[in-house]
Amino acid sequence: MGTHGRNEPREPLNSPKRAKEFIYRLQPAERTCLLRELQSFESIAIAQVLFHNAIPFVGFGFLDNAIMIAAIELSIGVTLGISTMAAAALGNLVSDLAGLGLAGYVEALASKLGIQGPDLTPKQADMWQTRVSSHMGKAIGVSIGCILGMFPLLFLSDDDDKEKENKAQPCDDAASH
Repeated sequence: MGTHGRNEPREPLNSPKRAKEFIYRLQPAERTCLLRELQSFESIAIAQVLFHNAIPFVGFGFLDNAIMIAAIELSIGVTLGISTMAAAALGNLVSDLAGLGLAGYVEALASKLGIQGPDLTPKQADMWQTRVSSHMGKAIGVSIGCILGMFPLLFLSDDDDKEKENKAQPCDDAASH
């Protein structure tokens, strides 16, 4: 491999100078192959960071929305005599507190599913690409979780909407006479 001697003592590649010397000893085809493999490795690691951060946040988003919708639908506002917006804020408080309490369980489940992050050095973990990938994973995960957490809406009746329509119809009939 390369033009370097086979019996040369191998020094560690722990400095930019040594790395350059190593690269310059490679044939052009070997350099191209090495570059391609390094870029592929970085892409895989970045994708693993995204996936590793997304999975637990799917659970958080799901629980957050499902609990908030259930809390609001259980007529918190009517029971406490508060507005719909105040009930939504209280439902959000309840779901956030539940999310804090359930965070450990969601992370434990993700761990049991075998979802592990890539083995990164501190320098790799601090790269802007890694941080962006981590944040994107969290955003994608919580978005998917929130959409899935809307499932209680499938079971809610729209009695209130029908009542409003029934009340609105006599007014429309009276206006036409």
